[in-house]
Amino acid sequence: MTDRKDELAANLAKVERRIADACAAAGRGRDEVTLIVVTKTYPATDVRILAELGVRHVAENRDQDAAPKAAACMDLPLTWHFVGQLQTNKVRSVVGYADFVQSVDRSKLVTALSKEAVRAGRELGCLIQVALDAGESERGERGGVAPGGIEELAGLVAQAPGLRLGGLMTVAPLTGEYAGREQAAFGRLMDLSTDLRRSHPAATMVSAGMSADLEQAVAAGATHVRVGSAVLGVRPRLG
Repeated sequence: MTDRKDELAANLAKVERRIADACAAAGRGRDEVTLIVVTKTYPATDVRILAELGVRHVAENRDQDAAPKAAACMDLPLTWHFVGQLQTNKVRSVVGYADFVQSVDRSKLVTALSKEAVRAGRELGCLIQVALDAGESERGERGGVAPGGIEELAGLVAQAPGLRLGGLMTVAPLTGEYAGREQAAFGRLMDLSTDLRRSHPAATMVSAGMSADLEQAVAAGATHVRVGSAVLGVRPRLG
């Protein structure tokens, strides 16, 4: 366990330095960017170590993994983010532990999240997932609503009981005009965030950037970066 803590501490320090350097290069304060450590596939023991090391935001993308892990760590001062594609039959479980759902991309999901948040007596932060590889009225390969659908969906979230509109999230697309152009993709997300804040001033969160491209996200203006492998390591593939 000591070896693992040393490993995570060293990795975390490297990531913190990358974020700090990116903030300095962009003329931003380090406190303007929140690190979310994506703990998918890793055990609750790692989450506990991360909490000891000062991490306060963690993310998961599969409810079947996240629910027991969150339950095992419920005594820790953590904010939990759900970042994966979310089916409506998993909503009740996710609302039980998540503080934010970053992958809101359709009206049916908004309705389900609102119903369960009210039932649980919770207020759930919601980010609209934007698909920059989608046409104006389509969904992206990895979920997300096209830019043209943001305004309508944001309005639904803002009006839904139990939900709070937090802002926007994206994943750098693998196809389309922004493929391989992370800086441009994140810049586009920032423009969309500016548009959104004209009608929803409190929707200030911009979640973008992962282990490979967090510098580009910080340069564009992201408020949150989601980092997994750079902190926790790369797990060997099964089979």
